[in-house]
Amino acid sequence: MDSLPLDGITVVALEQAVAAPLATRHLADMGARVIKIERVGEGDFARHYDDAVHGLATHFVWLNRGKESFALDVATERGRDLLRRLVARADVFVQNLAPGSAERLGFGAETLRAEHPELVVVNMSGYGSSGPYRDRKAYDMLVQAEAGLISVTGTEADAAKTGVPSSDIAAGMYALTSILAALLRRATTGAGATISVSMFDATVEWMGHPMYMRLYGDRQIARAGVGHAAIVPYDRYPTKDGEILIGVQNDRGWKALVERVFERPDLAEDQRYATNIARVRARDEVDALVGDMARQYTTAELDARLAAAGIPAAEIRDLAGVVEHPQLAARDRWRTVDTEVGPVQGLLPPMTFDDVEMAMGDVPSLGQHNDTILAELGE
Repeated sequence: MDSLPLDGITVVALEQAVAAPLATRHLADMGARVIKIERVGEGDFARHYDDAVHGLATHFVWLNRGKESFALDVATERGRDLLRRLVARADVFVQNLAPGSAERLGFGAETLRAEHPELVVVNMSGYGSSGPYRDRKAYDMLVQAEAGLISVTGTEADAAKTGVPSSDIAAGMYALTSILAALLRRATTGAGATISVSMFDATVEWMGHPMYMRLYGDRQIARAGVGHAAIVPYDRYPTKDGEILIGVQNDRGWKALVERVFERPDLAEDQRYATNIARVRARDEVDALVGDMARQYTTAELDARLAAAGIPAAEIRDLAGVVEHPQLAARDRWRTVDTEVGPVQGLLPPMTFDDVEMAMGDVPSLGQHNDTILAELGE
């Protein structure tokens, strides 16, 4: 078998920025034809975030490979007519315009589903289509703040947002999974679906542990840097020549750490540290003990000892270290993707099928596919 999972599926995406383009890029990777509707002249504003990829924007290159770009003015009757005709041929319609915009243009879910009951319509938003926050600006940083993510990220001294657009990514992945589920259901029932995904809902879903601590533990978990609010030892520790992350998930792991790695069996029996609950209560003391023992070894030595004992550990890599990561090289994860300015590197999608490699199509220039799409529509 060499067909991609979504061969034959057509997606029309009235999209911009990160959340919706991430969902549809994964659909393209899996073989769907994705027609990206862009503003005439300007295109998706993510095209202009930076120019780091030989003059192209990093976000756009990351999120839009494998798509067809159709530059269309949907403010005009002709533009809306062309879009209606495209949607009539599609299996999925995705939009992440400001709340109410799709409806005003005539592309609300109720209208589209009445005309095309088999269509899967996906509305993506910042805070949802109702409620007092419906019309608020919903940039990733702002949603992280409203959803509580910033309150648990960073150090005791300073809160921080995550270093990648977590709220956008969360919404994009929930949109992706819901589209796949809707297509699966349609294959057996023939019925389409109307799906709503908000960045806020997606991010709050990710807040399960701290949320339950607030609901039932009656406390706000502390910001712990790279540490963990509920597990100890689980942090960065100094070595002779640097530092290493150590994550002990359970009491067996603690016993293995102190006995097999640090050769301190007395600590395994010490009731002050024998259980994770006890270690959390004595966090500063435990972290100091582990740090003192870790300093006896170089990072490479300690990493080897931890691996031999089955203790989870990791180097803290910068992005140069990730690009050159031996795991990516050993598993042949890099591929070449074409763009209007020449080839660039890209990573294979995370989903790996054993019978077919996911598609990694070109990154389109603005309006690159206008002539092809117009010809298909008889224009």
